[in-house]
Amino acid sequence: MRIALIAHDKKKEDMIKLCMQYKDVLAKHDLYATGTTGAMVSEATGLKITRVKPGPLGGDQQMGSMVAEAKLDLVIFLRDPLTAQPHEPDVSALLRLSDVMDIPLATNLSSATIMLNYLTDIS
Repeated sequence: MRIALIAHDKKKEDMIKLCMQYKDVLAKHDLYATGTTGAMVSEATGLKITRVKPGPLGGDQQMGSMVAEAKLDLVIFLRDPLTAQPHEPDVSALLRLSDVMDIPLATNLSSATIMLNYLTDIS
């Protein structure tokens, strides 16, 4: 599978912990991440991650393009719903495209855990 990993600033530590917990299953898949998230997760876990630009600098749009072109199979986007994001239109577009293209989308730790548990079970 091709899995996107995206996290708002206040959720990056949660993403690192999640990826550490599921490192073995994630290592079996092609991972893509926005710039800063990808760097932090890769450094903490050693996972091989293809990075795009940081979210506010076009990374969310790049991920949206990958969704639109059917180049992603799962998006894990740990969002911070309590902090205004300057690139919110890009975030909304990515979420909308995931729905349009019927790509599974996890936006919080609970949904991400369910999806990663599923991948663990089928591995």
